[in-house]
Amino acid sequence: MKTDLFAVVSGVDAASVAGAIPPDCRRDVEPAPSAVCAGTDTLVEAGPWRPRRGTRHLLPAFSAISAIDYSVRFELSVFAGGAWSPWVTTVTVGSASFAPLAAEAPGLRADVDVFTVVPPAEAVRVRLRLRADDTAGLLAASWLLTLSACDLALAEPAAEPVASARLAVPALSQMREGGALGARVCSPTSVAMVLTYLGAPDSVARLAAEMFHPALDIYGVWPAGICAAGRRGVLGYLLRFPDWAAARWCLDRGLPIIASVRYAAGELSGAAVAETPGHLLVLTGYEGEDVLVNDPAAADPATVPRRYRLAQLTRVWLERAGVGYVLFRP
Repeated sequence: MKTDLFAVVSGVDAASVAGAIPPDCRRDVEPAPSAVCAGTDTLVEAGPWRPRRGTRHLLPAFSAISAIDYSVRFELSVFAGGAWSPWVTTVTVGSASFAPLAAEAPGLRADVDVFTVVPPAEAVRVRLRLRADDTAGLLAASWLLTLSACDLALAEPAAEPVASARLAVPALSQMREGGALGARVCSPTSVAMVLTYLGAPDSVARLAAEMFHPALDIYGVWPAGICAAGRRGVLGYLLRFPDWAAARWCLDRGLPIIASVRYAAGELSGAAVAETPGHLLVLTGYEGEDVLVNDPAAADPATVPRRYRLAQLTRVWLERAGVGYVLFRP
C-alpha cells in the first residue's frame, strides 16, 4: 500500500511540517497558492498533484493557528480516463451554509469526510472553500492544508517492533469527561489527550461542542478535530496510514496517533468496549509485541492506558479505516 501526503503551508517553516510526516508518505511541502474571492466565500486551490500510484482514497485536512471563527468545506476533482471530473464536496466543518455542490460524480464519491475513487485516479486537485469573520486575518495566520492520497492496495504484513517507545500522553476517559454524552465523544476526548500532551490543554466539553456536526448529529467528523487543534496553536493532518512502519516512525519521534478503529467481538483482546462500528483511540507507544494505547472508552482514567496486541491492532486499524490524526507543534 502506498500513501502520499501532499501539503501546502502559509506562515510555517516547510521543514518543520515535513519533519512531522513519515518519510515514505512525505511529498514536497509547497508554499500556499493565492486565495481567490468567490462572492462571500474565499477559495484556495492546490494541485494538481500526481500520486505515485493511482489513488482510490483521498482525505483532506486544514488547520489554522488562529482564534478567528471560520467554516471550511473541501472540494475535490480527479483526473482519470483523460479528463478531470466535476468538483465534489465533503460536509462542511463549521456553521456556514455554502452553496450546494454534488457529493458524487462518475467514479468519485464523498462520504462525510473522505473521498473514494473507482477506477483509480492519476491526478487530483483540492479546493478549500472558506468563510470567516475575518478571512484576510485567517489567511494571514499560520496554516496547513494537506491531502492524503492512498492506493488501498493490500498492505504488507506488520513487522514486529524491535525496540520500544512510550509517550507520556495523559489519560482521559470519555465516560468521565463526557457526562451524558460519554459514549459519543471518543474523538474530542482523544484530541484533548494529545493537546494536553503538546502543552495546549482544553476540556473535552469545549472540544466536543466545537467539533459537533449538527446535521449529522456526530462528534467524529475527522477534519473537525484538526481544525480544533489549530485554534489551540497546534497543527495537524489526517493520514491513511499505509503500514505499521509509518506509525512506528511517528511514535519514535514523539508524535502520538489518534487512530480510527472498528472491530467485532473478540477481535481486540482486552478492549475497553467489546465491539464497535467506529472508535477513536490514541496510540502512545509500543513494546515487544504490544502497542501502548490510551483508550478513552475505559470507565475511568486509571484504566485508559492499555496494551493491545500488535497483530490485532493492525487488523482493526490498518486493514480497515487506517486513518490517523497526527497533531504537532509547528
